[in-house]
Amino acid sequence: MRKQIAIIAGLLAMFTMPAGAQQVWTLEQCVNHALTNNLQVKQQMLLVEAAKADVLQSKLDLLPSVTGNASHAYNYGQTIDRYTNQFATSRVQSNNFYLQSGVTLFNGFQKLNTIKQNQLNLLASQKEADRLLNDISINIATFYLQVLFYKELVNIRRNQLDITSQQVDRMKKLVNAGTMAAGDAYTIEAQYAVEESSLIDAENNLSISLLTLSQLLDLPTSDGFDIEVPALVMDGEPSLIANPDQIFTYAKEHMPEIQASEYRLQSSEKQLERARGSYYPSLALSGSWGTGYSGASQVIDQTLPAEDRLIGYAVGTGSVSYPVYSPWVDYTYKTKAWSDQIQDNNNQTIGLYLTIPVFNGWQSRTMVSKAKISVENSRLEYELQKMQLRKTIQQAWADANASLKQFRASEKKVNATRESFRYAEQKFEVGIMNSVDYNNAKKDLSNAESEQLQSRYDFIFKTTVLDFYMGKPLSLKRQ
Repeated sequence: MRKQIAIIAGLLAMFTMPAGAQQVWTLEQCVNHALTNNLQVKQQMLLVEAAKADVLQSKLDLLPSVTGNASHAYNYGQTIDRYTNQFATSRVQSNNFYLQSGVTLFNGFQKLNTIKQNQLNLLASQKEADRLLNDISINIATFYLQVLFYKELVNIRRNQLDITSQQVDRMKKLVNAGTMAAGDAYTIEAQYAVEESSLIDAENNLSISLLTLSQLLDLPTSDGFDIEVPALVMDGEPSLIANPDQIFTYAKEHMPEIQASEYRLQSSEKQLERARGSYYPSLALSGSWGTGYSGASQVIDQTLPAEDRLIGYAVGTGSVSYPVYSPWVDYTYKTKAWSDQIQDNNNQTIGLYLTIPVFNGWQSRTMVSKAKISVENSRLEYELQKMQLRKTIQQAWADANASLKQFRASEKKVNATRESFRYAEQKFEVGIMNSVDYNNAKKDLSNAESEQLQSRYDFIFKTTVLDFYMGKPLSLKRQ
């Protein structure tokens, strides 16, 4: 995002012309609107937010876990009551309350490596978002230049048509005066029709390019949409200030696609460390608290008056039997109070639990093997990204160098052709050049100006791309 701030700051200083109506957009406004409203950007930002949530969750996983449950149930039929340890056959109400907490003390540093991996994934997601922002910025600048090209081409075509229109009027006067043949007038009029068609083509291309740019901005309609025309002045002799190796050396350290690929590689290495952590024993600390209530738990309600009850006979001397009595005490019972049971059934436990992996069907080894493959694949992807970046820069530099040569050649051609047309125009006006040769000279100038315009914008765009790889803000002015 710092790169984007630099881009916007550079764009603000690029234009010197004040904005017109609200429908006239500067390049800075186009880029800023696209980066703010593009749906792909919004999707990528959601991925970044998801990665942030993963980082937070992996940190919270270090905290102890706490779980609790409560139950309220009725039992019908014979069962063993858990609190009285006796059979109960009637309907029994029971309540249970349980709270448990545990924390992992050691598990092969898997949780710590998960945090580091998620942090690297977050950095990679942010760099991938930066890459998307860069791609959109370049794309907008490309089509913005295309609109500027067609705007200038329309002006060139319109100026040429105005000159030809003046020549048509002049030829009609000369033909009426009898100093020029009617065939020459027809030739100029035919040339006017050709140039009028060229102007219409240029205007159609301008309308299409404006429509394309407005669609890139996701505008609901292109009606009234137009862009501001900056002063594209290239002072001095244009040149390429860096070679491909210099550009690549800088770009591989700063371009977000390379940084994202590097973070993905580091993330896969942390995944390998996580997988290896499954080889180690794990140690956990756990504690719990529980209590409950049972309707089968009884306590003495009251004691009935004692009475002697015959329990048997004792044989005495001479076979005389004597009755034997025993005091008998009877009781009535009631269910033990809920609050008393909750207090009496209170139970706490605490313990350390060591888990040693002995054999789990080679799952740990399989995870490690797959993690190694992922690391190697990420390393190859990292190298592929650098290789692709190098090729892209080399091709961009070669294209920029070729466009520079073409631009210099087109400047010489325009200067020579313009001078040639000036002489041809003078000859045509004094009647020592026919209309066919005049039209050919005018056509040569038109083609030369179009070639110069095309090479000019081609050079501006390709050097803009090279400057972008060098970390410079987007700018349409070249020196």
